Amino acid sequence: MTLPPDHPPIPKPKIGVLLMNLGTPDGPDAKSVKRYLGEFLSDTRVVEIPQIAWQPILRGIILNTRPKKSAHAYSQVWREDGSPLAAITRLQAAALKDSFGPEVLVDWAMRYGNPSISDRLTAMKAAGCERILLAPLYPQYCAATTATANDKAFKHLAGLRWQPAIRTLPPYYDDALYIDALKDSLEEGLSALDFTPDAIVASFHGMPKRTLQQGDPYHCHCQKTARLLGERMERELTIAFQSRFGPQKWLGPATDETLVALAKAGKTKVAIFAPGFSADCLETLEELSIRGRESFEEAGGTHFAYLPCLNDSPVGVEMLRSILARELEGWVRAG
Repeated sequence: MTLPPDHPPIPKPKIGVLLMNLGTPDGPDAKSVKRYLGEFLSDTRVVEIPQIAWQPILRGIILNTRPKKSAHAYSQVWREDGSPLAAITRLQAAALKDSFGPEVLVDWAMRYGNPSISDRLTAMKAAGCERILLAPLYPQYCAATTATANDKAFKHLAGLRWQPAIRTLPPYYDDALYIDALKDSLEEGLSALDFTPDAIVASFHGMPKRTLQQGDPYHCHCQKTARLLGERMERELTIAFQSRFGPQKWLGPATDETLVALAKAGKTKVAIFAPGFSADCLETLEELSIRGRESFEEAGGTHFAYLPCLNDSPVGVEMLRSILARELEGWVRAG
């Protein structure tokens, strides 16, 4: 059928897969970090305090003190190709680019910072994506991570006249593909060490304790991930939660306190990993690998190893490819 000469151009229909992760500043400088933290800490999914009470604290105190300290932390882990989280997520998307056939576009975005979810959805729609799989790369569901990434996408979609069909990637905290990938990655890392750990710590990102009481499944998801992985490896894992912020009670035990307690109890050889992160970032490379080591050794620890996230490793990419392919069934022709 021939279109009228004044008809808007219509690209060939495609399918999109948008990998979404938390976010990062554009640079390891205080100005960039302040802009990033302002967006991140203004999210009502992240800080569940009435804005009329929270914004004066955020604008008057936190954003005038924390950016300089955080910028120093970022500078310790910044890569030539940018922030670790952004660089690794970009590599994950590139590794998956041709995994699902020529009609499927794979892209990536950050919930806070750049590239933004709105910008990448706009680009996907312009490229002809009439169906899009939103893929928050959080194995364990949490309102402050998974939900807010989807919220941002839905908010953008609400402004479109012609919306694409949408699917969202479910949490995969107990998926056999994910547990097996963690096992393979962890065992490879452990085999390369020149010591045998007295303890292996699984450190998950912390959340306020009241999120559990309010019905967020995150804590239960973390516990099940660690249990299944421990059973699969036939090894005991020590569960801990990192990155506390503010005076409220957080999920515990705290990672920093756990490391100190292990050293003082005579478990002086420790390996730690972060199964809740799909890509290494400030919280793993600076908080665990640098500060975690310091606190452990100051308490008497002698051997410490941080084992990296799945990142864009072959086993990590294959796990993502398999999970995403499953969620694309019915949209993409088999074979």
